[in-house]
Amino acid sequence: MIPDELATVGLPSDLAAVLERAPRLRIAGSVEELFSCATGENQRDSYEVAYSLPDGRQVVEATVARVRNGISVNYLEPHMRRRDPDCMAIGDDRPTDKPRFRERFGYEFSRLREETLDWLAGQELAVFFFKTGLRDLGAHAMAVVPANAGFFALGLAMLQGILPFDSLVAGFKPTVFVLVAPPFRHTHFAGKQVVVHNRPHGRHEIFSYNLYPGPSAKKGIYGTLIRKGEKEGWIAAHASAVQVVTPYD
Repeated sequence: MIPDELATVGLPSDLAAVLERAPRLRIAGSVEELFSCATGENQRDSYEVAYSLPDGRQVVEATVARVRNGISVNYLEPHMRRRDPDCMAIGDDRPTDKPRFRERFGYEFSRLREETLDWLAGQELAVFFFKTGLRDLGAHAMAVVPANAGFFALGLAMLQGILPFDSLVAGFKPTVFVLVAPPFRHTHFAGKQVVVHNRPHGRHEIFSYNLYPGPSAKKGIYGTLIRKGEKEGWIAAHASAVQVVTPYD
């Protein structure tokens, strides 16, 4: 069931239904909370992020280890350690100069979207809220991630920020959604990275079918800002920087 506190958040009915059906729902409000679940509920020293496929196979997407200055993630497949430049597809009919999902895969994304929401509804989920961009130019956003992929949620929160749940103002209404469904990479996309942008009226959905964060947590959110800026008449600047503290400093 959806916790009572989520009743104040303006969620689309189909996404609210996913959270309602999920066997367990964790609402995170800080990077520390996400860090605590990055290696499983028992905060183990190492953890396998694995999923069962319909054909009975068990696939391990990544291994996560606690290290001195945080966590370390290793993707078992080398091609998952960098962004695939051809991973993006557009799932709607709005104007775009990018490849459309139906042209690339031969069927409408609406069908896969329903399958994805149905799969998410059967998973233990972690969700959190954030704001894209800076000041008042961005949009309210929500991430919906399988709970065992806490490291992905942690990376997204460190890239884009995270809002404490008790700080959300009345009427908080997300219009950007990041939804993560890793097994579909194997069942639908022959092991390749695929991220689908879907833009129904009043929202921008990013469906990430892989756990490498570059195409969705970084480039995907940047894409939502480009679209919003184009609509409202401002330019989305793009810069990336990271500060790292190592044991050798």
